[in-house]
Amino acid sequence: MEALVERLSGLDPHLGGAIRVVMFYDTLMRRRVDLPALARASAGLAECVVGIRLTGTGRVIRVTPDGRKASGPPSPASSEGPIILDEEEIGTVWLERPGPPSLLDEALLERLAIAVAAVLERYGPAHTTMADPALVELVISADSDEAARARAMRLLGFPADLPVRVVAVRSRLPLDQVGSLICPARLVKAAPLADVGVILAGNVDPARFPAGVRAGIGAVDRPDRSWLQARTALRFTTPRQPIVHHDDLGALTLLAEIRQDAARDNADVAAIARMAGHPEDLETLDAYCTTGSLRGAAERLHLHHSSVARRVDQIAKTLGIDLTEPTGLMRARLALTVWRLLDG
Repeated sequence: MEALVERLSGLDPHLGGAIRVVMFYDTLMRRRVDLPALARASAGLAECVVGIRLTGTGRVIRVTPDGRKASGPPSPASSEGPIILDEEEIGTVWLERPGPPSLLDEALLERLAIAVAAVLERYGPAHTTMADPALVELVISADSDEAARARAMRLLGFPADLPVRVVAVRSRLPLDQVGSLICPARLVKAAPLADVGVILAGNVDPARFPAGVRAGIGAVDRPDRSWLQARTALRFTTPRQPIVHHDDLGALTLLAEIRQDAARDNADVAAIARMAGHPEDLETLDAYCTTGSLRGAAERLHLHHSSVARRVDQIAKTLGIDLTEPTGLMRARLALTVWRLLDG
């Protein structure tokens, strides 16, 4: 191999250098180095500061060419590349080279990223967001015994003392993207389960959910209970309120326990169901029930309050409910909520 490199270097110095970079990282991987050692060797080869950042844990390693931990704020990256594991981007590697990039920087970063992914895969648990659905199901199932649940949590990478919150998600976006967004600096795992996505996270920022996602958030509790709470909260989501925290529902969660046949037979719920073919009426009723006033509903709907008043008057006649009275408004709101729970 060395002889081949010498011959190629005579024909193309850049190609010979690139092959030497590949051989360098192959040697490191045979020696089974860890991430700090990998960063130190890379910094020595690159003759500049090398950085490694893992998205899931927020871990950052920065090393100077002499093998010491880089101090102070990082300089702008002269070159960077993604760390890919199981087709998921799990982090970034970069160089902080003063001046223009070297011709071999791209090859060095590519091999460094591959080496980092190999190290993470070897020294589990996996650092990808997407997880084995069977393990996730063991964690959230009410039928799992505590020993099996604890083992599944450990295999997923969660420390025994870390409280875990469960999120039930419906999204067209990949689950790993949603998980990384809502829990950017701590461990997060995700898996599809039947018709719903499951996210396990140490912390969840509801404000970071992307548009187009519906999510129910369970409490920090036993994962099986948190999962039931998350599924219930997901049922209460609407286009106007796509993210619902179970803790914020309070007594409304009792509505989710009503038998479906009893709910469908209720006169108020049946009246709402008959309005299902008129989305404008449902949207108007929702805005009016939420705000409790014509002007508030008009602001939400971006309509003149007189137009909303005419709509509400017609809806009241259709429902047979006086929406100007507090009791009538409460009946309409409860019926609308129960109908949505039936509708899914």
